Amino acid sequence: METKDGFLVINKEKGCTSHDCVKQIRKLLNTKKVGHTGTLDPEVIGTLPIAIGSATRFIQYLPQGKTYIGQIKLGIRTNTDDIHGEIINQKSWPKISAEKLDQYLNRFRGIIKQIPPKVSSVKVNGKRAYKKSFNNENFELAPREVKIDELTLMKWDQINGIIEIQIKCSAGTYIRAIARDIGEILNSEGCLLQLKRISACGFDEQNSIKISEIEKEKKNATNLIIPTISALNHISTFVLTKEEQINFWQTGRAITVDINYFNESNIFDYKKPIKVIDKGKKLLGIGFLNKAQTNINPKLVLNAK
Repeated sequence: METKDGFLVINKEKGCTSHDCVKQIRKLLNTKKVGHTGTLDPEVIGTLPIAIGSATRFIQYLPQGKTYIGQIKLGIRTNTDDIHGEIINQKSWPKISAEKLDQYLNRFRGIIKQIPPKVSSVKVNGKRAYKKSFNNENFELAPREVKIDELTLMKWDQINGIIEIQIKCSAGTYIRAIARDIGEILNSEGCLLQLKRISACGFDEQNSIKISEIEKEKKNATNLIIPTISALNHISTFVLTKEEQINFWQTGRAITVDINYFNESNIFDYKKPIKVIDKGKKLLGIGFLNKAQTNINPKLVLNAK
């Protein structure tokens, strides 16, 4: 079975690590070049895009935003900032209306700074924070700037102290940290009860598939792979129309451009990465304009000579 390049959108189930998913896809497709687009904790379910073949080289050019639906349990603080950790403090939660709660959530909308959970993959002096935490080492993590594009209060269960939110955020945002910090601003405690990622890197759960369903397909599994070019609709396009241009591109040489091509015919931001294709809409790679905006310089070249 010949493996196509592109993306498989996995609907990850609870208890499976992102690396476990990669290993299973490698085995199912009988190919080594497989990678995921961003780790999901084992207890988190939902959308996990997997890159196959040369698509692994394009991961950094995918949209970076992610969307989650999560439940936060107030009154409990754990060492992992989710319900699966060791309880380190308990406290009552306030009796407030949904409207008042939503006002508190304003503090988490827009660009914010958050301290990652101590049980996380953030590096501290070259060592992963979770390893230092498991070794009971004392350490502090510096706040990081993240962007919360949307935060919607879906449900407020006052009796049980459970908040359900939908959140669209930048890569690197820890929802566990948001759960912890919401508890703190409410003069209580908080931890993440459950979490589902409904979109990531331009892919959403409607197009996702469970690995068990891929196993049933087996012979037709490659038909489920989304072509790499379909994942790059958000960036500007430049078409090489001549064989000479294509030869220049494949040998790593700059391509002369007329900036009016972008000004007149493209709605995307050509100052960012540009996908280069041929007349048949075959993906040739990624380039960037030079400062003078006269050339596209190759950055990623498929089928380089």
